[in-house]
Amino acid sequence: IRTIDELQLPQLCKELIQKPRGLILVTGPTGSGKSTTMAAMIDHLNNTLKRNIITIEDPIEYLHSNKKCLIAQRDLGDDTLSFDIALTHALRHDPDVIVVGEMRDLPTVTTALRAAETGHLVLGTLHTIDASQTVDRIIDMYPSEQQPQIRLQFSQVLVAILSQTLLPKYQSKGRVAAFEILLANPAVRNLIRDGKTYELTSIMQLNNAIGMQTLDQSLTNLVKHGLATRDEALLKSSHPDRLEKMI
Repeated sequence: IRTIDELQLPQLCKELIQKPRGLILVTGPTGSGKSTTMAAMIDHLNNTLKRNIITIEDPIEYLHSNKKCLIAQRDLGDDTLSFDIALTHALRHDPDVIVVGEMRDLPTVTTALRAAETGHLVLGTLHTIDASQTVDRIIDMYPSEQQPQIRLQFSQVLVAILSQTLLPKYQSKGRVAAFEILLANPAVRNLIRDGKTYELTSIMQLNNAIGMQTLDQSLTNLVKHGLATRDEALLKSSHPDRLEKMI
């Protein structure tokens, strides 16, 4: 398992994984490195703090051995029927950290929110491309009459959303990740609660000092540091016209 430093992931990942409770979402399209990021974060925790960790995966991609943490990995195919059932079962074992492979349906999301609310740190993935889309995807899973309550609940438990995409490294082998980072500070919680997710981008742009950034800001940094080409960055941006002005 490659480390957070080896993968050149944001240093913030080390801090986030040590949070005592809440919900961390790692999002991005298929093949964007979500599992690799989550494995590196779990490995960092395994090397630093004593925690009881349960992972629910489909399939298991990285095997963790116990270091400082006790880690039980459940393969959805072999061990359990669904993420939702596995998650409910996992909660009976009083874990500190629960890693849910994919939050693909309403029962799983509901159980994950409840777990985060009751004092567990929950890590989950979604196939969304940025923070705003991630918030909307979670809320839109619910019928409209439930949405105000879910907005409130989600805003209270959210710790961070990391949305990532991979680009070929300029003039060398391998790939480099660009990250959008949303941290749930009071302003972010208010916007989520009030259904103003379209304003999250400007919050991220203005809060680089505390570790937030938009995907376009991350892509700009990669180009400026010679890690990715301008063309590749423009391909990965949802707003290439906006990014073009930044590069």
